[in-house]
Amino acid sequence: MVMKGQFLERPTLIPLANALVLEGVSHRGERRPGVLVLPPPPAEGGGMDHVVGAEIAFAVSQAGYQCLRFNFRGVGASQGKPSNDEADLLEDALAAWELARDNAGGVAPLVVSIGSSAQLARRLTERVAVSGLAMVHPGASPFVPPVPHLVVLPELEGSAARKAWAALLDAEALSIVMGADRGYHRNLPQVGKALVALLRQVEASTWNP
Repeated sequence: MVMKGQFLERPTLIPLANALVLEGVSHRGERRPGVLVLPPPPAEGGGMDHVVGAEIAFAVSQAGYQCLRFNFRGVGASQGKPSNDEADLLEDALAAWELARDNAGGVAPLVVSIGSSAQLARRLTERVAVSGLAMVHPGASPFVPPVPHLVVLPELEGSAARKAWAALLDAEALSIVMGADRGYHRNLPQVGKALVALLRQVEASTWNP
C-alpha cells in the first residue's frame, strides 16, 4: 500500500518496432500533461537514473503529474547495443513518447531533455505533438521551440551558454539555478520546481496539441 506523499516507481517496458524492448520507469498522476524525460545520450553516459531525471520525476509526480523515464537501447536493462546514431536515438524517443501519450489518455506529453539530448528533443518536436519542451543544461546550440518552453542552466555552466540562450529566449523562458554546476550538487530541487511551474502554466493554458 502506498501512503500519501510516498514516491512509487513502476517498472515499464517500451517495445520497439525491431522487437527490442527498452527499460523504463513510470509514475502515475491525474493531472495533464504528463512528462517524458529524455536522458543524456549513451555517449555522455546517461541513463534514466541520472540525478536530474530522478529529481524531475520526484517533483512532477509529487505535484500530481505523470512521468516516464527510460533508458536508450543498450543502456541499463534496455535490450540491444548502445548506439549514438541519431536515427536509433529518435526511434527510442518516439517509442517512449507514444507510451507517455497513451498513459495520459492521448494527451501529448511535455518533453524534458537533459544535456545534449536537447537536439534529439528538437527533432522529436518536428515529428510529433508535444505539450511543451524543457531543456536542462542543453549547451550552446540555442533555438526557439514552437511550443511552450523552458531552458534550465546551472549558474556555473559558463557565460557563453547563458548569453546564447538569453539572446533568443524571453526572460521567463530561461531559469538559472544559482550555485549549481552541471552535476547540480547544489540546489538540485530548483530544477524540479522550475519544471512544475512550466507544467502548471501549460495545464492552465489553452495549449492543446
